[in-house]
Amino acid sequence: MEPSATAASSLPRPEAPQRNIAVDVFRGFVMILMMAEVLRLAEVARAFPGNAFWAFLAFHQTHVEWAGCSLHDLIQPGFSFLVGVALPYSIASRLARGATFGRMFGHALWRSLVLIALGIFLRSMHSPRTNFTFEDTLTQIGLGYPFLFLLGFARWRTLWTAFGLILFGYWLAWALYPLPGPDFDYARVGVPPGWPHHFTGFMAHWNKNSNLGAAFDQWFLNLFPREQPFVANRGGYLTLNFIPTLGTMILGLAAGRWLRERGAQGSLPRMWIAAGAGIAAGLALHGLGICPVVKRIWTPAWTLFSGGACFAIVAALTWLIDVRHSRRWTLPFVVVGMNSIAAYMMAHLFEDFFRSSFRIHLGPDFFRVFGDGLQPLLEGAAILGCYWLILYCMYRRKLFLKI
Repeated sequence: MEPSATAASSLPRPEAPQRNIAVDVFRGFVMILMMAEVLRLAEVARAFPGNAFWAFLAFHQTHVEWAGCSLHDLIQPGFSFLVGVALPYSIASRLARGATFGRMFGHALWRSLVLIALGIFLRSMHSPRTNFTFEDTLTQIGLGYPFLFLLGFARWRTLWTAFGLILFGYWLAWALYPLPGPDFDYARVGVPPGWPHHFTGFMAHWNKNSNLGAAFDQWFLNLFPREQPFVANRGGYLTLNFIPTLGTMILGLAAGRWLRERGAQGSLPRMWIAAGAGIAAGLALHGLGICPVVKRIWTPAWTLFSGGACFAIVAALTWLIDVRHSRRWTLPFVVVGMNSIAAYMMAHLFEDFFRSSFRIHLGPDFFRVFGDGLQPLLEGAAILGCYWLILYCMYRRKLFLKI
């Protein structure tokens, strides 16, 4: 049984845990997928219309329009899930160094504020003033992190009860929110006429920019100074996504506990069961018309589906790395995974610098050696290589950006 939060300071000091290589590889994989946006595969696919290979790659490097899932859609759930996986290791490490619950919770609050601020900073980079928006991955994690930290000391029953209440309560709030009337002006909220992804019937409660979360943002985001009043997010993303995202982090917390308590071999059966149950439950809720699988508004069905996918990836990597002892190929991912915050910031801050530097010093046509169609891919590959080399140098020098 897990200790309560109030008893944390009186716990015996555990030994500091060793790093979990499978978790580092998963984190590196997620971050590489994010950094690989510089490859601009959608542009390459447009240059080769009808080519199934490029169309497949482009699909999995873009978000789906509404319901469904691409590989790219699993980046944010993966990053959020891994925050939960890492928490039991972090708590054990801090307890081993003599930290008290109060100090750890204070650090959790500080980390939350820094993540929220970083997310707002990154979303404001190309704005004339601070863009107070809260749908960035870092901001979403920051909003839920203090609650996740407290659950890190909860008993298993409390953990699963919290998870169930979060998903059911969030689903119920959306289900009870009134549907838009027949004269609702979708164009005003950035949805083009005849948009083909709208649901009908009960599932219409989860339509783009006409839902509970959109109504909340039309109130909440306009409390902050803005150039123009906030009407809607053009992608449909919402501040309230942080609530079901907390559910994703709780699933990661469960995975992290299993790995620490049962080891690699002992945790695999539970993780495979969780993977199958999560994916099946998400698809069933969608298929039965109860709740759609939509990443952009992080529906409860999406929490279950994407959480199941994350369990499957962690289980597969744990089996391969810790059970089969296949590790020679892991270095490229570990280099990125151990410096995920640096990688995240680099992908948002350095792209334009490298792109302009290449054009200045190599000429505007250097990456057109195989034609205009492949130019974005080659240029992006060079930028991605520079990202990795910087992270590799940091790895060799043990320079890790942490919050």
